[in-house]
Amino acid sequence: MVVLLKEKKQQAADKPVVRNAEGRRRNLEQVRNFGIMAHIDAGKTTITERILFYTGRLHRMGEVHEGTAKMDWMIQEQERGITITSAATTCFWRDCQVNIVDTPGHVDFTAEVERSLRILDGAVAVFCAVGGVQPQSETVWRQADKYGVPRVAFVNKMDRVGADFDRVLKEIRRRLNAPAVSVQLPVGVEDSFQGVIDLVAMNAITFDEEDQGAGLKTGRIPEDLAVAAERARAELVERVAEADEQVLVAYLDNPDVPAEVLKAGLRRATCRRQIIPVLCGAALRNKGIQPLIDAVVDYLPSPLDIPPVQGVHPKTEDAISRPTGDFEPFSGLAFKVVNNSFMGKMIFVRVYSGCLKKGQNVYNPRTNKRERVMRILLMHADEHADIETLYSGEIGAIVGLKDVSTGDTLCLEHKPIVLERIRFPEPVVAMAVEPKTQADREALTKALQAMSDEDPTFCVTKDADTGQTLINGMGELHLEIIRDRIWREYHVAANTGEPTVAYRETISRPGTGEYEFDRDIGGKRQFGKIRLDLEPTGRQSGNPIEFKVSPIQLPAIFRSAVEEGIRDGMVTGVLGHFAMMDIRVAVSAAVAHPVDSTEVAFRTAAIMAFREAVQNAAPVLLEPIMALEIFTPSEYMGDVLGDLNARRGKVKELASQPPLRIIRADVPLAELFGYTTKIRSLTRGRAGYTMEPRVFEIVPEEIQQRILSR
Repeated sequence: MVVLLKEKKQQAADKPVVRNAEGRRRNLEQVRNFGIMAHIDAGKTTITERILFYTGRLHRMGEVHEGTAKMDWMIQEQERGITITSAATTCFWRDCQVNIVDTPGHVDFTAEVERSLRILDGAVAVFCAVGGVQPQSETVWRQADKYGVPRVAFVNKMDRVGADFDRVLKEIRRRLNAPAVSVQLPVGVEDSFQGVIDLVAMNAITFDEEDQGAGLKTGRIPEDLAVAAERARAELVERVAEADEQVLVAYLDNPDVPAEVLKAGLRRATCRRQIIPVLCGAALRNKGIQPLIDAVVDYLPSPLDIPPVQGVHPKTEDAISRPTGDFEPFSGLAFKVVNNSFMGKMIFVRVYSGCLKKGQNVYNPRTNKRERVMRILLMHADEHADIETLYSGEIGAIVGLKDVSTGDTLCLEHKPIVLERIRFPEPVVAMAVEPKTQADREALTKALQAMSDEDPTFCVTKDADTGQTLINGMGELHLEIIRDRIWREYHVAANTGEPTVAYRETISRPGTGEYEFDRDIGGKRQFGKIRLDLEPTGRQSGNPIEFKVSPIQLPAIFRSAVEEGIRDGMVTGVLGHFAMMDIRVAVSAAVAHPVDSTEVAFRTAAIMAFREAVQNAAPVLLEPIMALEIFTPSEYMGDVLGDLNARRGKVKELASQPPLRIIRADVPLAELFGYTTKIRSLTRGRAGYTMEPRVFEIVPEEIQQRILSR
């Protein structure tokens, strides 16, 4: 044991000391970048408002249900009482700089969660003490797993009827397969919820309701909870000792591990994602928030605690690692674009290494262009403050960059790096839109372009048959918000159609296509010949293109033209002009003429060969399948299940959460339009549901024929 401790001390002594640049608001080890994520209506924004109030950032708490929450600044958010766009802010607690991103909970805006988790160092996962682990809880948890984000869990709404801390803790462990361990126990439950027991310090904390919970009272643990607290602390110590050697050494010396040793070990285990500390409270009643901020500071990582950011060289594609530090070469990721009516395009940036200064030139490897940063802003929801420098580990917004999109890397031209881009889900719902008058046409085009720049899950396409403009998004609510913004923000009068399903096409077997383009255009011969081999891949695996031809068969100068032609062919399929997905393409043969071959010829040949190959590969239609979770009283179970069966639904699980029953099913999106009205009718308004996109599946033959004959 002594040898182990000596080794640990030696490692700490050998750890390089990070220098902090002058002018920083806080040193790197005192910075926390975290987001708040949860299912819709779990209380994320309410928690954020309380954090801002207790840290002194706000002088009055806003309420979501009153439309006064600071972080819900969009008019659509205030009217609906939901978060639509992620909002960033900065506050200070215990001499630490806390950068917070409040994310949406509705599945239609999951892209906001995706890009936030991509650049954050930690997260607070909020769960309802009554609802427990809900569908969007699982989605955001998987997103955090994908980006390796350490987490703290907070069980909110402990004052609600039906609140059960132990049940939610078990659900987190079982349904999310998470190493969750409680660091707090509730004092009371439902109407009698008073405070929490801190299992690290072994004391009880209650909150003074007369001063909005700002006053904390620390005292002895109530006698009726003493045994449960001792048992829970023993479990906490054992779990941390299993994950951390220093706590294990202390535990073997004395099972009653000192609070400071336990806290340090818990932090190390949390940063390594070996433990998820679980806390509880009631945000709306101003209880449990200050200990939650303490947990963010104590357990979530600083930028120094996360591994160096990884990327590749834009030309050689060699792997590059950039450690966090103010004196490293600058690198940052543009994770969000906002079009501000006063300042133009604002780019939200996470700085991973180096410093970004006002007036500095930054290089974008995607466009191979250099642009100048005109202003740097520190954001507080929709408000901002001008600053001179963004330091490593910080999040801010910059103004002055024109050709930057979500996921772009910003770096130094002589020290380039390309960081991993953010991947977003495919849109599943489409809606036709057109200007009311000819005078509105150009304004509508600009508005749609601006919104598609901001939102990677919103795209604009043209219907090849009708020439209609189609807007594509993640759900009915998503498109409803877009339609509302067209009028309110951009003052454009537009007509919209009913939402429709955004189908996709793919192939069901391998196929080959060959095409020779040989024509005289403008008195000059254009020649190119291509053969393509296609085969289906797994769902959501993309459309990889592989060249199996030699430079003699297909010179390098024509390869990009061939790839562009194949990509163009994928935009509109052969069945119903829907985009194609999950196809692997191999360029297996090519013929080039030393004089007459051109890029135009090879691009056209690639398009035609691709379409022929698709026709030979048994093309099929794909439809989005939604994961549906329904909460209904037991007496309506039969009616709800019968309706699901009529909608081509496949029931995956039946569960009980008294007094409700839970149905989890996969249902085609095409069958769910108007489902809100139907389920209310079936259950007299007593049932509710949530849904999220799960996968694309092949449409049954008879339904496919009906769709294509429209």
